[in-house]
Amino acid sequence: MFAIPLVILFILAGFRVAQEYERSVVFRLGRYKSLKGPGLYWIIPLFEWQNKVDTRTMTVTVEQQETITKDSVTIKVNAVLWYKITDPVKAIISVQNYKSAVYQVALTSLRNIIGQHVLDEVLKERNTINDTLRNIVDEATSPWGIKIEMVEMKDVEIPTSMQRAMAREAEAMREKRARIIKAEAESEASVKLASAAQLIAENPLALELRRMQMVSEIGAENNTTTIVLMPSDMISAAGNAMKLLNENKK
Repeated sequence: MFAIPLVILFILAGFRVAQEYERSVVFRLGRYKSLKGPGLYWIIPLFEWQNKVDTRTMTVTVEQQETITKDSVTIKVNAVLWYKITDPVKAIISVQNYKSAVYQVALTSLRNIIGQHVLDEVLKERNTINDTLRNIVDEATSPWGIKIEMVEMKDVEIPTSMQRAMAREAEAMREKRARIIKAEAESEASVKLASAAQLIAENPLALELRRMQMVSEIGAENNTTTIVLMPSDMISAAGNAMKLLNENKK
């Protein structure tokens, strides 16, 4: 009579439930048997046991590392890595602790890839470095049934002395651009002035029009100065008369 309840208890003890995002790697007497889940399934109590694996995308924060760039600048950099288990069986059988293994691969790969780039590349070409880092880590973790979805460098901390040097360099570049723009403007203005002078020399009436415009501009400023304009022909005639008078005196 006691045998039936024991059998029922034995059967009930073998039922397991896996969530939609979980898979169970089942072993029988130490050997891999099958992959179970999601939902309700049954394993043989005492003879089979399971290791559950989360198949959702997981996030790993790579702690800040002090490393040296290719141009011998010491920087501190950290990163974030997103990965997903695509083969739960490999993740359990091929590596002892896949979480720790992924972290260590990301850590060493980050230090190595920073050492292959100069500081300017680390600061300006993050997307390229992130893609390269993702490919390196993904290649290392692929035999474990793990897919690296994305890697992003979060912060790059450079020495204070280097920050001041970069600030001086940026200021010098801005001053250089300002001087170049000013020189280009002066060059264009000189060309325009030379063209205007040539036009006035060919047409003296243009000079009279410019003088009238100047008077109107001065008058618009509410000045009390009175300006009397004399035609350029009259000035030229007066100059010639003075010249003849001086020659007669001689």
